[in-house]
Amino acid sequence: MTINISAATDFMAGHSRILDRRRFQLLLGETDTAGVLAAVDGYRNPDGGYGWGLEPDLRSPESQPGAALHAFEVFQEIAPATAPQAVALCDWLQSITLPDGGVPFALPLTTPAATAPWWQGADRTVSSLQITSVSAAAAHRVAAHDPAVAAHPWLARATRYCLDQIAALDKAPHAYILSFSILLLDAVYDTYPEAAELLTRLGEYIPADGKLYVEGGTEDEYLHPLDFSPYPDSASRALFTPEQISADLDRLAALQQDDGGWTVEYAKISPAGSLEWRGAITVSAVGILQRNGRI
Repeated sequence: MTINISAATDFMAGHSRILDRRRFQLLLGETDTAGVLAAVDGYRNPDGGYGWGLEPDLRSPESQPGAALHAFEVFQEIAPATAPQAVALCDWLQSITLPDGGVPFALPLTTPAATAPWWQGADRTVSSLQITSVSAAAAHRVAAHDPAVAAHPWLARATRYCLDQIAALDKAPHAYILSFSILLLDAVYDTYPEAAELLTRLGEYIPADGKLYVEGGTEDEYLHPLDFSPYPDSASRALFTPEQISADLDRLAALQQDDGGWTVEYAKISPAGSLEWRGAITVSAVGILQRNGRI
């Protein structure tokens, strides 16, 4: 199964926000890091965090934990270049970290319009394994080439919180918590000895076919092997057979739409968010297929 890069390029030009167009160009080796960083800076606040819809279903302008992941994704993609904004984001996350080392699911919204209901009304006094794990996982990917992020105290605190919470799980967590926790364990597999055992334990919660339904999502919302293990050199690949990974790469490639882009299976919240997700998901899909030798 092959994909049409030319059609994807046309889709990005006609449908995507500037940030994802820049990221897509960087993925194809057609631009430098300066334009990508300038684009993500448009979502940055003076406190060092990110808002303004960087997380497409969270439209409020103030800095939010849910947006940190997407900023770290950009800082990962510019490797081996580094950016001082990455360390400043760690500083901001440190400023909202709770005593147990985790960050809350969301902070109070100044503009709830067009934002998904799960982001609204979150308890800012309770840490979220879901948000902390996915943000820390992305930060560790940045830390692999950015010594300042690697040495930042927020990352060590957040990682310890996540590892302790994962170790305490005694039943299958929500699909996204499971996926994000596995991403975190992959990212720290070589630096935290307990990651290997925890990864094996979490693998027991993945169905034999590698397909996990998202409770509370849409009727057709599932997580697949590549949602748990998008990197070909990761330890989590041992949780799946080579045939499962190959089949899922075929599935992902086949999801390219007639207009050249990919789409999302989860709930559509706002017109802007729905369209912006398509650009972001297209960048993600092409990146996964590229890393796994399909492009």
